[in-house]
Amino acid sequence: MKRSTFAILMGILLSGCGAAKTLTTAGNTPILAAIDLIHVEEDKVLVSMDPGAFTVDEVLFYIPKTVPGTYSTDNYGKYIEDFKAYDYEGKLLPVSKTDENTWSISQGKNLNKIAYYVNDTYDTETEVEEAVFSPAGTNIAKDENFMLNLHGFVGYFKGLKEVPYELTISAPAELKATTSLIQKPDDDDNTTDVFLADRYFDIIDNPILYAKSEIASFKVNDIVVNLSVYSPNGVYTAESLKASMEKMMGAQKAFLGEIDGTKEYNILLYLSTLDGTDATGFGALEHHTSTVVVLPEQLPREALEEAMIDVVSHEFFHIVTPLNVHSEEIQYFDFNDPKMSQHLWMYEGTTEYFANLFQIQQGLINKTEFYERLMAKINNARGYNDSLSFTEMSRNILVEPYKANYANVYEKGALINMALDITLRELSHGEKGVLWLMKELSKKYGKGTPFDDSTLIDEIVAMTYPEVRTFFDTHVIGNTPIDYGTFLSKAGLTTTIKEERSSYFLDGDVPFIDVDQTAGNAIFIRNGIELNSFLTTFGAKGGDVIKQINGTEITLETIRPIIGQSFGWTPDTEITMVLKRGEEEVTLEGKVGTPTLNVETIVPVEEVDEQQGELQEAWLKG
Repeated sequence: MKRSTFAILMGILLSGCGAAKTLTTAGNTPILAAIDLIHVEEDKVLVSMDPGAFTVDEVLFYIPKTVPGTYSTDNYGKYIEDFKAYDYEGKLLPVSKTDENTWSISQGKNLNKIAYYVNDTYDTETEVEEAVFSPAGTNIAKDENFMLNLHGFVGYFKGLKEVPYELTISAPAELKATTSLIQKPDDDDNTTDVFLADRYFDIIDNPILYAKSEIASFKVNDIVVNLSVYSPNGVYTAESLKASMEKMMGAQKAFLGEIDGTKEYNILLYLSTLDGTDATGFGALEHHTSTVVVLPEQLPREALEEAMIDVVSHEFFHIVTPLNVHSEEIQYFDFNDPKMSQHLWMYEGTTEYFANLFQIQQGLINKTEFYERLMAKINNARGYNDSLSFTEMSRNILVEPYKANYANVYEKGALINMALDITLRELSHGEKGVLWLMKELSKKYGKGTPFDDSTLIDEIVAMTYPEVRTFFDTHVIGNTPIDYGTFLSKAGLTTTIKEERSSYFLDGDVPFIDVDQTAGNAIFIRNGIELNSFLTTFGAKGGDVIKQINGTEITLETIRPIIGQSFGWTPDTEITMVLKRGEEEVTLEGKVGTPTLNVETIVPVEEVDEQQGELQEAWLKG
């Protein structure tokens, strides 16, 4: 019955494609792609593509293995089913799947159309060993919402990545589309949208959210920002989040000054229910003129707005790099055999650094809060291999052991930029910093002009000072860890240790526990971070898997209420905790006590001299 339904529907959609079609050289006309979001069958949607006529016998069709900004191998082809190729008479052509993301079509000169079904990724995130990061993933919820990261739906033909696309999407009339894709003028058909793209990259660079939601818009200088929110239970609306986003992005634009990468920017916020078949990878993915954000709907308003400020500010700063300043590896990205750039220290590190620096420079946070953020990054970076060359890691980020250190681009990557910023400010007597450097690189390059990956650091040194060469050779190309205290001292800062109260399982927003999605969502105690007195006194260690607390089997679902209950524990509360340590099971019992944590903090030195004070002022005020 399932196959019959699919076959009948496919036959209907492909009818009328006869031999009367005029043969042209492949590439002379736009590739016509269509996605049907109305006739959804078993959580799958039908995609069809008409590439024009081919002059070769074998045609290769690809769905991306990796997409820009993810730095992971995701193999979107594994979500494709029932791939078929048709000739001009509607007959099937021979097709073979040569790898997880590639289909070879025989008798290519007779190829008229291809069609296939697409599964979404959100449903399987808890089932697969390496799930697609939710902001780069896809969701299909019939008549409710569709998260269309188009690299999961639309592919490309060999040799035709630079050909224009015309994408037709049939969708329920009550669902609104939010995207930066250029849309054809409305033809009064409220169930069909037609989008245009100059090349395949523009298709995958412009996600679309179809949802029952109002869109809130505001202007930041001359940039129009559209915020679309999918909140399944109606907890949040775009209008309710507009004010905090407008304030934050206004501050970002003031920080960036004349750097301007777009006239329109779209924020696509998807709020997950966490119901087991919904998104579980929280964060965002950047695009040239938009970002996809995925967060849990259960977050309290203050926490949601804080998370939005953190992730959206990071993604918006990507309009500087890599979206404006980038290498040939990104400009001519190979979706199925990617060659990675060595400059993650800039693409993600500079961006993350700016996402924090602008907040202190624009008065959104104070010095103490900024120092706390830097200290958190220093502590988090200690959990990774600090002796890896950052450029070597970046070039090889898709494979181990480098892959396991990817998240350090947001920690040490930002700290590399902090140290570089202080160095530039010192050498230029406060006049130049990393923001100045990015402005200069933006003037030289831009969206359509990539740099040579191997010469960027040479260019930066030529633009700045010989000492910058030493810094890069030692700490970015080289594998010598950075002594952050040395750089902080230049700005009149030092570090000290003090004891602070914490929660039992959290230090503010930073958890002492985490979820291992590769081991059935096991809850474990984090490695490489300072644990509080509750855990250390009990005898728990980093890496221990929590099996039971007071007889309750610990899962992702059961740990949440226990964390909630822990806020009501007193020092005399007694608990029993069962841990798995390697192959051994360990039972710990006792009173929970008062949880404290020895915290390293950044503070001003006792006597700041004039040079240190001026450098600090230039660094923190811009």
